[in-house]
Amino acid sequence: MRRADTQPNGASTMASQSAMDATTADADVQLREIITSLYFLLTQTHSYNPSTTPAAMSSELRTLLQALVSLSQTSRRLPTKIPLDLVEYVEKKRNPDVYKRELVEAVMKGNQMQKGRSQAFGELRDVLGREMMGGIPEMREEVRGVLEACGSKVEG
Repeated sequence: MRRADTQPNGASTMASQSAMDATTADADVQLREIITSLYFLLTQTHSYNPSTTPAAMSSELRTLLQALVSLSQTSRRLPTKIPLDLVEYVEKKRNPDVYKRELVEAVMKGNQMQKGRSQAFGELRDVLGREMMGGIPEMREEVRGVLEACGSKVEG
């Protein structure tokens, strides 16, 4: 929850702060405007007409420049959270795509290890349950209930 600070005159700055906060939706709209301007410039360049195209291109370039300035200002207000290890990785002049690939591989390896552990504990549960049902016949139904509750396939 954000704290509402007060100004010397006692007015709250929370409303003005929320008005200044940029969102990724704002940046998305501005990026779309830039892409549209670039597309129009491409179209005008492709179908160049000496009598009308220079004025239209000039106008579109001004629109593009305004959109770029607006995006630049918006991007300064966006919250930026970059992992420190990624910054260090890039500072060592290494490719961030390699960092991403290594991170994905590490996560996949961790997931595989976790899956293996889960399967091993499941097998241990099943073996222990079978042995308990065979070794302590009077607890057979209780053990069967526990195994079924854990999702085990109960045999016998």
